[in-house]
Amino acid sequence: MPVDRRRFVTLLGVIALMPLPRIGFATPREVAMETLLIDKPSGGVPNNRLPVMIYHRVIPPNVADNADYLEHLFRSNGWPPQWRYPVYTFTHFYSNTHEALGVFAGSATLQLGGEKGKLIEVKTGDVLLLPAGIGHKQISADEDFMLVGAYPPQVKADLCHDEPSQLAARTKAVSAVPLPASDPVTGHSEGSMITWHTK
Repeated sequence: MPVDRRRFVTLLGVIALMPLPRIGFATPREVAMETLLIDKPSGGVPNNRLPVMIYHRVIPPNVADNADYLEHLFRSNGWPPQWRYPVYTFTHFYSNTHEALGVFAGSATLQLGGEKGKLIEVKTGDVLLLPAGIGHKQISADEDFMLVGAYPPQVKADLCHDEPSQLAARTKAVSAVPLPASDPVTGHSEGSMITWHTK
């Protein structure tokens, strides 16, 4: 039976008011976050009063290229990616910049805070946001373990070693590093935008 124009328009209005099934909506992807405070110096490593930010499940399922995804995410949030590489197997840190490390393949055990620091496990999809001065090194890793590394714009990171004689100067340099304008994972909200700015 044909429907006249007036009845058709009324029917459309009724349909528009009907609740849609949940399958019609995208469900937000959960990115879990934790913090790790390493604020005491260790040997020649100054560490930082700002906590390390650790994000989990940053890469969504079914991404074609994990490294490309992380590079695009970092770049779009104001953290230009600089390299793809694992973590050095000696304790090191940067006294002039914070650093974002995104795991795009494999897993590893890292030590944070210096030679007596905490061991943490990282795997594909994890992102670490290390404050300036936080010592880190790779203890063990899968053969395919790889990261994307990024820094705030226009920063040339200074690679510092665990040298106790340099601790005072490097602690002073670390304390002068400004807070970043954005978070590499969350952009201008959440993450370090809340946690670091309330310290």
